[in-house]
Amino acid sequence: MPEPMLSLAGLVKRFGGLTATDGVSLEVRPGEIHALIGPNGAGKTTLIHQICGALAPDAGSVRFLGRDVTHLTMHERVASGLVRSFQVTNLFKRFSVLDNVALAVQAAAGSSMRFWTPVVRDRSLFDQARSVLARIGLADKAGVAAAALAHGEQRQLEVGVALATRPKLLLLDEPLAGMGLEESERIVHLISDLAGACTILLVEHDMQAVFRLAHRISVLVSGRVIASGAPDEVRQDAQVRRAYLGDELAEGRAA
Repeated sequence: MPEPMLSLAGLVKRFGGLTATDGVSLEVRPGEIHALIGPNGAGKTTLIHQICGALAPDAGSVRFLGRDVTHLTMHERVASGLVRSFQVTNLFKRFSVLDNVALAVQAAAGSSMRFWTPVVRDRSLFDQARSVLARIGLADKAGVAAAALAHGEQRQLEVGVALATRPKLLLLDEPLAGMGLEESERIVHLISDLAGACTILLVEHDMQAVFRLAHRISVLVSGRVIASGAPDEVRQDAQVRRAYLGDELAEGRAA
């Protein structure tokens, strides 16, 4: 079995008297889609913040590619290949779709980001950006302002911006939030297609999508991982069924 790409050991985060993550340990293996699920208030967002560097843990460690990154900044983690897409879209809304991705390509290349002139002079940035847009299915929207995209298309673009930074591990935080059926299906296909290019840690409430996509699933309840394993193992876990999934989904009959 390969060494884990991401390894969390005993992560604890407290906010006053509330313990948001309570000794969380889990591993994400290279090449897998690993889903993190749990009810609202389980501590999922707090855990993602600790993984990406937005929050420092009160105890425990985060290791990425065999290196302790617990005390690295978000930017340092991105530079090492640990990249997060956000639950709420985080785009330059007035810029075109192509420009948004080109700026991410520029940042990944180590640019000083003295904003616009350096980008327009480097056509290779746009060639790389167009390649990303083709991959995420937005090539025909390259010249459209990000603000003019439909909600689902903005989420596609957000994934494209993350991909442009060349992640080794991509954290996807509720990519299906607020989507209709057709938009959700498009994003599910996109995530599935990306699995060969990078490892994915997926936080998502859509259980149908989770069980279609994930190679392994970890269940977080009240700040603790109560189960972690293959989808069928998690689906049949009695503790998971009681705490979160419910018997209907656990038996595979959920709508």
